[in-house]
Amino acid sequence: MAGTTGPIEPSAFIQDRNRQINSIPRSDDFTDANRGLLAPPPSDLPFIPAKNGREVAWSFAGYDFLRDGEPETNPDPVNPSLWRQGQLTAVAGLFQVMAAGNRAIYQVRGYDLSNMTIVTGDTGLIVIDPLASYETAQYALKLYRDTTEDQRPISAVIYTHSHVDHFGGSRGLFAEKNDDVPAELAVYAPIGFLEHAISENVLAGPAMARRAEYMYAAKLGKSPMGQVGAGLGLTISTGEVTLIPPRHYVGGPAIQPTQQKDWSSQYVIPWRPGLYARTIDGVPVVFQLTPGTEAPAEMNFYFPELKTLCMAENATHTMHNLLSLRGAQVRDPHAWSKYLTEAVQTFGEYTEAEFASHHWPRWGKDSIIEFLSNQRDMYSFLNDQALRLIDAGYTGIEIAEKLQQLPRGLAEHWYDQGYYGSLSHNLKAVYQRYIGWFDGNPAHLWTLPPVEAGVQYVSAIGGPEAVIGKAQEALSADPPQYRWAAELLNHVIFASGDPDFAVAEETLDQAEQLQAQTFTQLGYGAENGTWRNFYLTGAQEVVNGPQRASDHGAADLVRSMTLDLFFQAMAKSIDGPRAAQEQTTPIVLRWVLDEPRQECTTTLRNGVLIYVEGPDALAGKPTATITLTREALNNLALAGHRFTQNFDDQVAAGTIQVDDEAAADTVFSYLVFPDPRFPIVTPRKTVK
Repeated sequence: MAGTTGPIEPSAFIQDRNRQINSIPRSDDFTDANRGLLAPPPSDLPFIPAKNGREVAWSFAGYDFLRDGEPETNPDPVNPSLWRQGQLTAVAGLFQVMAAGNRAIYQVRGYDLSNMTIVTGDTGLIVIDPLASYETAQYALKLYRDTTEDQRPISAVIYTHSHVDHFGGSRGLFAEKNDDVPAELAVYAPIGFLEHAISENVLAGPAMARRAEYMYAAKLGKSPMGQVGAGLGLTISTGEVTLIPPRHYVGGPAIQPTQQKDWSSQYVIPWRPGLYARTIDGVPVVFQLTPGTEAPAEMNFYFPELKTLCMAENATHTMHNLLSLRGAQVRDPHAWSKYLTEAVQTFGEYTEAEFASHHWPRWGKDSIIEFLSNQRDMYSFLNDQALRLIDAGYTGIEIAEKLQQLPRGLAEHWYDQGYYGSLSHNLKAVYQRYIGWFDGNPAHLWTLPPVEAGVQYVSAIGGPEAVIGKAQEALSADPPQYRWAAELLNHVIFASGDPDFAVAEETLDQAEQLQAQTFTQLGYGAENGTWRNFYLTGAQEVVNGPQRASDHGAADLVRSMTLDLFFQAMAKSIDGPRAAQEQTTPIVLRWVLDEPRQECTTTLRNGVLIYVEGPDALAGKPTATITLTREALNNLALAGHRFTQNFDDQVAAGTIQVDDEAAADTVFSYLVFPDPRFPIVTPRKTVK
């Protein structure tokens, strides 16, 4: 690879294009973002250290350039609209959102990608969404305690939804208590929370984590020529991810919708079917479940005493993602729109303050209703207009090119702009949701993979040098054709992955340097924070290779898995083709756990690991019986690539008992563990 180059300046075209964007007003957003500030982050805390003492979990000082920058002007390498959003998300500290009598709502913002909200209860503190990592939650709570001198205990925790930046810091709330979490702690979450949290962070976790390095660019240099935020917040912290499992599920058997006969005037809003009223540490709360919106398990809720509405992540000051660039299930914009309508109709007339799990609050009934209604209209527009064009025969790529702007009534509001989600990739997501990856053209039914396609395209055009020449022409055109140049150079770079196709080292270096230039210019012009991060991280990695992956820890996630999820995670790690070829006879493992006693059966057959709760009457006599504690089982997963060695060590130590160790080891020998630094913008090097 070419190796690190010096800073890349914005091209004259990008500078001119950024300067031509309409002037960016400060507007009421800057007033609202600073309203209620009680204390900024301590001046002697430039960063939050990671628990290991060697790394930084969160940097305040890194974003001083945003806080010190002039709001009316922006640096040439940054889209002015994104610069404005970055300045807003850089406003950090402890804020009071609403207060009345002995009840108050506070937020700590700018300590992570998400916000941590604190509600004062009768006996302690109710914490909503304790950030993404142990370290940031610990310091966010410290800021609250130092500022308010409120030393009361944590009485309850509420997770608005199943994404890691809303639960990952949960144990950090108890750092001051030596991580001693009270057994009676009330932890609330929407039904389905745990299954979706683990599914996203374990089953597809390695791939999502790798792509998240691009999406949030947490390790990219923070500057006008580097990372300026992610649109939804600055970036995501890189500390330890923890999880205190929920004990109370809204929508679960114990918390069902409140009946009309049980509705009280203290809830302020009129009763309707499907609302869940609870009192948490003396605080009345009315929940609205919103499954299938921004997360598969999510909920809004209302505090009647303060006439304040929490919109979770369903309404923020940006167009959100229908399909996250890091990877996720495609979200349902129709359901999203429907639940926003429901929120407006249910709470709007009775709400004086609204806050979310990201960004800053809004105040005033009329402002809140307008905001929620416009966000509703935006998601409905995405859904309906994509479907209209789908039915007219347009593909996802064509739809994204055809609808490049929101209608004026939506586009004129800054909170509808594509800082996190984008109109382009969201329209493609609607296509994917309804139609899938295939556009119906048989020429696209069985396309060549990137390396083979690169070889064929480069050969057809006349060789690597000819393709690079075409790319240089595209970059020199007026206006520059950056998208076409990126596609041409991508073919050269991936063609180099075929050991039988000759791409001279100096030619490949030239292609990589030009691709870095191209990605950088595309990043400098992007209004969308995650697009900018992808382009600039890609520019860095195309010349330097993949960076070292962050280790966020996963012990709590493993401990929280049901046996079904545990063995589902094991099954997806089996090298199926090799196992099917080598093991023609099924291998049946009976697992017996105590504390509490559980039993299950796994069978390796046809390259697949099948899980059955309890005995499997159809699998035949177990090949081996494994007896162990849940802690021992957890240790196997946490050992990673040392799974088999850990198993054998625990057998030798007597922690695990097995009557046929060789059979168990045979099954485990087919487990494969991915390289967390797999390449994205360059090919895997293969040797024939």
